[in-house]
Amino acid sequence: METKDYLLTHLKEIEAWEKDQKGLWFWEKLGRLPFKVLDKLTPAFIQEKIGLLVSEIGSYIQTGGKYLINEQTMINKIKSSTPYDPIESIEDIGNIPLKDIIVLSERLQKGRVKFATLQGATTGVGGIFTLAIDIPVILGTALKTLQEIAIIHGYDPNDKQERVFIIKCLQFASADIVGKESILNELSVLHENKPTSENMLSQLKGWQEVFFTYRDQFGWKKLFQMVPIAGIIFGAFANKGMIQDIAEAGIMLYRKRRIYEKLNELESDHTDI
Repeated sequence: METKDYLLTHLKEIEAWEKDQKGLWFWEKLGRLPFKVLDKLTPAFIQEKIGLLVSEIGSYIQTGGKYLINEQTMINKIKSSTPYDPIESIEDIGNIPLKDIIVLSERLQKGRVKFATLQGATTGVGGIFTLAIDIPVILGTALKTLQEIAIIHGYDPNDKQERVFIIKCLQFASADIVGKESILNELSVLHENKPTSENMLSQLKGWQEVFFTYRDQFGWKKLFQMVPIAGIIFGAFANKGMIQDIAEAGIMLYRKRRIYEKLNELESDHTDI
């Protein structure tokens, strides 16, 4: 079992990461400028494709929609990647040592970033027209990645509350400094008490903002993917950066939750003694 000092050391690393996120505001704003300029120039069929994301994100929150992953497949992968035993359910995964969780998370992140890079390069071949294909695929990749990260940390994405948390991770990755701080404050209640699904959903009353911040991430990508072939390089670069940021946010926010739970368990064991 991990010691309290070991867990607190990793918690401090996460808190340092959270502070570093505040320094990204200028570059995030710069990256969204082209979208505001190109919005009116974007073909109607692209606008319609992006518009579908609103209903799809809403569907994911409510039921999981078409984006739910097969949790048993993920459980089996984890079982074959760690000596910890037994692992028969997602709840069991939460008992895995933190060092193993970190290794599994980093391995997943590398794999998903590699996939997104190749996918972005492929859809960059056809310029603005293949962007219509890229948009739903990158959303699906983002949601799948975050669900897998949730399972690695012992949380079930089939739970509606977890889907809300996953959307919050998605929102955090593309929010500005004010948005990031607001999300961190909202999620902090998880470390104090377990909220109900209704409470978590009330925090998402403006969840459409997730769509708009996610949409803005295509600003620079649209600018370059209007030119076929040239979009290969930038398509790969943009998708790589997007999934890298989303995976990092998910890993850090889920790791923070798991560390707090492990600390609570240590405190509880100490009290019982």
